[in-house]
Amino acid sequence: PVARALGRLPTGLYIVTTRAPVSPAPANQASSGDPKGFVGSFVMQVGLKPPVVCVAVGRERGPLAAIRDSEHFAINILDASSQSLMKRFFRKYGPGESPFDGLELERPSGPPLLKEALAWLVCRVTGEHATDDHLVFFGEVIEGAQTREGDPSIHLRKDGLGY
Repeated sequence: PVARALGRLPTGLYIVTTRAPVSPAPANQASSGDPKGFVGSFVMQVGLKPPVVCVAVGRERGPLAAIRDSEHFAINILDASSQSLMKRFFRKYGPGESPFDGLELERPSGPPLLKEALAWLVCRVTGEHATDDHLVFFGEVIEGAQTREGDPSIHLRKDGLGY
């Protein structure tokens, strides 16, 4: 019963992105290293002044270390016309391949901003909280834009104890 009830909590559909830091990274500057990203659904706004969001990252996710090291992440908000982006980030890639191959990005440095996204938020990590299976990163929103009119995609899970 708990799993089904948890599954009724609506979540958005997002591509969370960051960049692996370049060594040594310039002080107080977002990294311009390799882009990293994953499909995220555990995202929510948790503060107004300043605006703060949080994103939960599974402990087994590759971008976790890059978010921690770069101290920045972006949330690319998806709508119906941009949901095809998710397929790229669910797929397994071989050496030298990336879900970012062939994608148009808004800028060459900092967390990747996907041109196809409905909107995006760039965040500076301000803290983290550990759970058994996820790390929750809190980020102050330092920049954001809605790229076109539309409504974000919402997802309901059948079982709130798994993706």
